[in-house]
Amino acid sequence: MNNRQTGSLYEDKAAQYLASSGYSILERNYRCRRAEADLVAREGKYLVFVEVKQRSSLRCGSGMEAVTPEKQKRICRAARSYLYRYRLSARTPVRFDVVSCGPDGITLIRNAFEWLD
Repeated sequence: MNNRQTGSLYEDKAAQYLASSGYSILERNYRCRRAEADLVAREGKYLVFVEVKQRSSLRCGSGMEAVTPEKQKRICRAARSYLYRYRLSARTPVRFDVVSCGPDGITLIRNAFEWLD
């Protein structure tokens, strides 16, 4: 399996996990210029942008540790683009979650980071 196929497999698992946890999946692999969000979902009043990370071992750190400040900025750019594209208010409650798929199963980190400009 190549990296894209592996990523897609774990995004499927993350989407199923989130759906079973009450999230509504709105979009997968939302892309805009120089930015991407793996999943866009709704949970309650929040529009949630989800980064999915897969780790076969913790030797290189957790999934959350792989979401660097630069990656966070790119996800925030994708969120800004999404709000603009779908004409959503800037007051729309937005949250950034990370789903880490690893040797111990799936871990959801709600509100993993704050909005970065």
